[in-house]
Amino acid sequence: MAKIDPTARIEPGAVIGQNASIGPYCVIGAHVEIGDGCKLLAHVHIAGHTTIGPRTVIYPFASLGTPPQSVKYRGGPTRLAIGADCDIRENVTVNTGTEDDRGITEIGDHCFLMAGSHVAHDCKVGNHVVMANNAVLGGHASVGDSCFLGGQAAVRQFVRIGEGAMIVGLSGIRADIIPWGMAQGPLANLVGLNVVGLRRRGFAKAEVHRLRAAYKDLFLGAGAFRDRLARVEQAYAGVPLIESVFAFIRDGKRPLSTAIRRGGDGATEDQ
Repeated sequence: MAKIDPTARIEPGAVIGQNASIGPYCVIGAHVEIGDGCKLLAHVHIAGHTTIGPRTVIYPFASLGTPPQSVKYRGGPTRLAIGADCDIRENVTVNTGTEDDRGITEIGDHCFLMAGSHVAHDCKVGNHVVMANNAVLGGHASVGDSCFLGGQAAVRQFVRIGEGAMIVGLSGIRADIIPWGMAQGPLANLVGLNVVGLRRRGFAKAEVHRLRAAYKDLFLGAGAFRDRLARVEQAYAGVPLIESVFAFIRDGKRPLSTAIRRGGDGATEDQ
């Protein structure tokens, strides 16, 4: 049975799951579904057509499912879906989608959104994503599984961030970031690979070394990028980890972040 503080305001039509806990002064709209075992600590505001997955914990003054901050939004019943086992900290804001995209903002399972972070309308965030304090996503951005966005990182609208990428704090992401890339800077460039993330995901040392070699050939080699891409694709055909990077690049419709040399060879300190 759900535990609901008497000061909470829950509009008729809202669905509260078994064993959920709704703390003091929370406000839950009529079209909200709260999963089993969720915890809303205090002063949480959830509006719109919003679904919160089981066991997600939401801290004070988070505001979820409010209308998109878009001048094109026309008031339609767009949605927000947040997965299971997420940790959403103080003052996090997440908006619903708009009619001009898929109509939904999505956040996967086991995500950690630290205080003050923001996910804008129509974004798609994968599983096991960490957004540190005050990291923000512009509208229509997508973030792959197991990414990490450092504090006060800002991602431009429509940008894609590939699986396992790491965005260093205070970086401004203006173009797509390849899977497992590490980006840094006010107008962020690639500075290497997220080797720590690769190891934590269980990739063997040999796989990481091959990806590192492919990265250097592709981003730091001689000649035009188009020619390098064709050459590297052929050289590493049949290697799943590297082919996932090629697929990401080929699927892109917007600019791709380029690389700069770091430590003399484009490697990160973690490599």
